[in-house]
Amino acid sequence: MPNANIQGRRILALGAALAPHAKGPLAGAEMEMGGMEQLAELSAVPRDLVLIDADAWEAADLAAAIKTLGALKACPPVLLVGESLPAGLVRNLLRLSDSDVLEAPFTGEQLAGAIHALLAAAQPAPQASSGDSRCWAVIGAVGGAGATTLAIEIATALGARAKKERSVCLVDLNLADGATAAYLGAQPAMRLADFGQAAERLDAAMLQAFITPVSKQLDLLAGVRDPGGFDAVSREAVLRVLEVACECYDWVILDVPRHRRAWTLEALAGCDEVLVISELTVPALLAARSYSDEIEASLGTGLKPRIVLNRLASRMFGPAPSMTEAERALQRKADAGVSSDWEAAAASANLGGPIAQHRPKSKIVKDIQTLVERLATAPARSPGARAA
Repeated sequence: MPNANIQGRRILALGAALAPHAKGPLAGAEMEMGGMEQLAELSAVPRDLVLIDADAWEAADLAAAIKTLGALKACPPVLLVGESLPAGLVRNLLRLSDSDVLEAPFTGEQLAGAIHALLAAAQPAPQASSGDSRCWAVIGAVGGAGATTLAIEIATALGARAKKERSVCLVDLNLADGATAAYLGAQPAMRLADFGQAAERLDAAMLQAFITPVSKQLDLLAGVRDPGGFDAVSREAVLRVLEVACECYDWVILDVPRHRRAWTLEALAGCDEVLVISELTVPALLAARSYSDEIEASLGTGLKPRIVLNRLASRMFGPAPSMTEAERALQRKADAGVSSDWEAAAASANLGGPIAQHRPKSKIVKDIQTLVERLATAPARSPGARAA
């Protein structure tokens, strides 16, 4: 599965032993094998990353290479790999603005992770939000309702409407085993546990170390798989991440786990919309109704969750309830419905990327666009109605 963060990136690789990685962890990148003389050409022919195998070159050549890179006005990120990494050389390398070392032997995953971190750190921070950012939460009423898929499509649809780059941020709050990165074919980078209790240190610049760019308009905040993720991350750290994200982006979409955490209600209280996703089974519909009532009563802010019915199908026969029958079980009107298109959803998940990218004519894409257009053009909640 291609890594969305590496896809299309221009990488200059120095050292023949690096070539096999072009079909492995660096698949999807524009990888060019070259020599030391090409470093002097970086000003005229810029690259997104320089990858150097230290074991392929003499110490004098490596020292000259670092000196050449240091003289550039805009030096790309540099990753030095190898078994023989002289301390003096490493010190000079780390004086560059964006650089790192990876000691051999290393796995393809370790190489991809090091490159991802460098590219993310070099990514310019998004322009500050205009102050009227909007935050939507997406929650499944039951497991398997398709909340993550719809959160991805909603964020993608908002990105398509955006007038500026990096205006939408999708945040996966399933801290133990979130799936958004896998669905998008992206490399998760968020490690909130590293902050411990010092959540106040997080600012817009530091947030960029956690960002995975998905497209020009859309960034992803997703954590690496960690069975103890919920226990390792403090309530303050989660809420601080959301606060900073709302300062940096015009739109923030939260993929929220359905089981309540210490920070769940406060996160939802800061949202303009809460979308509860239900599939078309009676247990799921009953759960959606109960869950929505619980959220509304617990928040006490007047925010009424919206119920979205997922996987609607045109049918003449069969046990699946119709929209009308579903609303009878809900004892209220559903706010939206999303058509069933299993083939499009499965193909996009396997290819890595939103359905809107791989199957733009899917009914799912059209239904999400309709929902997003309706909610995005509605008046935003007043700041006083949102949690501090």
